[in-house]
Amino acid sequence: MKDTLVYVMAGGQGERLRPLTDFRAKPAVPFGGIFRIIDFTLSNCINSGLRKIYVLTQYKSHSLSNHLKSGWSMLSRRLDQFIDEVPAQQQLGGSWYQGTADAIRQNVNFVEENAPKRVLILSGDHIYKQDYRLLGRFHEAKGARLTVACVRVPAEEAAGSFGVMEVDADGRIVGFEEKPKVPKTIPGTTDCLASMGLYLFDADCLLQSLAGDLLDFGKDVIPMLLRRGEPVFAYDFTERNRFEEWEYTKREGVRQKELVPAASDCTYWRDVGTLEQYWLANLDLVQPVPKFNVYGERFPVFSSPGHFPPAKFVHETPGRTGMAVNSIVADGVIVSGATVRNSIVGCGAYVHSYTTVESSVLFGGSLRGGLITETDIGRDCRIKNAIVDKNVRLSAGTAIGFDRAEDERRGLRTVPITGSDEHIVVVPKDFVL
Repeated sequence: MKDTLVYVMAGGQGERLRPLTDFRAKPAVPFGGIFRIIDFTLSNCINSGLRKIYVLTQYKSHSLSNHLKSGWSMLSRRLDQFIDEVPAQQQLGGSWYQGTADAIRQNVNFVEENAPKRVLILSGDHIYKQDYRLLGRFHEAKGARLTVACVRVPAEEAAGSFGVMEVDADGRIVGFEEKPKVPKTIPGTTDCLASMGLYLFDADCLLQSLAGDLLDFGKDVIPMLLRRGEPVFAYDFTERNRFEEWEYTKREGVRQKELVPAASDCTYWRDVGTLEQYWLANLDLVQPVPKFNVYGERFPVFSSPGHFPPAKFVHETPGRTGMAVNSIVADGVIVSGATVRNSIVGCGAYVHSYTTVESSVLFGGSLRGGLITETDIGRDCRIKNAIVDKNVRLSAGTAIGFDRAEDERRGLRTVPITGSDEHIVVVPKDFVL
């Protein structure tokens, strides 16, 4: 992959994630206690040996810019390695990015300057692990001009939400529909091959595709290449995303390569585009055997250090024991005589005595001017099925997530939980109650 240039699309507004995206771009939304959503895509790049990365930003990018500066300045320009943020600059005319292809077109000069063999275009707002080297080997073996990474999803989930591929026995794409109402399924199944918004182009093919006025890869570029008869292939992430690990053993002075079975979560992929999917993806981390694991895996997830003190649990008296079960508790958290279950508590949160937090995601506090600004959950609070943004203060006795009408009366956004009579409630940044 040394001859591959990477673009990460990180300008998304994330309208369906509001109010979490009222102050930040979707890729900058906190996730899993200490991460931002974009960390997973960038970590995949680093773990795959990719070292020339442009991050294209546009919408409310200040938080994301700060995160990239503090956590992702690890590469050396002296070695021709970089992770560069590129804000939208209206390079061509007076318009902001009009689509994914238009965003690359307005920054196509980087392809011309770096002269790569291939260009990898990624979304900065998905949760997954992927070894892009396996994608590159597939692309080369097939003689593809464009390879589209796809994931298998149920047809009802794909309807109206994903671009859907039809492929032949060799994996070549023979049909494509952008967000069809009735998607075509894989023969013999009820699943579809849905686009992950991840594209590996031969560089010359990309440049030719951007020569016109096409705006979007899914709506415009892929159909155009299929009409021209170009070899466009689908990389089935669900079936093919298997990690290789190099283990060396001395045998007559020769190093031996051994293949190690794939990590259990290597086929996990979530588009956290809705509040429910975002909430579910966070809770996927906290089970004893998690669906998606950020602990001790071969593909580590990197982020920006928070520089908080260690977490602390205090008090051990009947009804007032500081404890967390099936939960992730980040640095800077104080659980003072409270109970946290099946939840994620981010850096710099203070949960006071006799409070219970269940099936919730608390972002925690911030470092402002060198000081910790806490999320403060008062005594005797009850929080359930909630997403609590940064720097929130709840007074003693507050109940969130139990009465939907009451939550909405307070001005909080709520969404129903699929297949349940319960709801998710979102407490916005800096909210005081």
